[in-house]
Amino acid sequence: MKITIETRVSAPVEDVWRAWTTPDDIVRWNAASDDWHTTAASVDLRVGGTFSSRMEAKDGSAGFDFAGTYTKVVPHERIEGEFGGRVLVVEFVPDAGGTLVRETFDAEETNAPEMQRAGWQAILDRFARHVEAGSRG
Repeated sequence: MKITIETRVSAPVEDVWRAWTTPDDIVRWNAASDDWHTTAASVDLRVGGTFSSRMEAKDGSAGFDFAGTYTKVVPHERIEGEFGGRVLVVEFVPDAGGTLVRETFDAEETNAPEMQRAGWQAILDRFARHVEAGSRG
């Protein structure tokens, strides 16, 4: 089963792309809620390159690694990757209002699809707020 989420970011695609692919930015936006955070991130943005992030509960009660390999990179347009046997596609679509970011990913089987959708959407919404805050003078 594939799940698709999206958000509109009021910023040029170049700024959106940079925030998506820069580890210093990723650790600032990559969390679904305020009680979680990303403690480390790495990006080797090329086909065959790897990506990873370490997400942890701020109270230290839980944590996990999210890691995979890039399978397609089209600058300012599309990133595809594989993680744990699943596929992720991220599209960056510029328009007059900024940039639409759309993620499509294979659902996992442990958590309900709506829970996965809500968690990934919360992260994507936080991403949009991060980029928009940085793009204002």
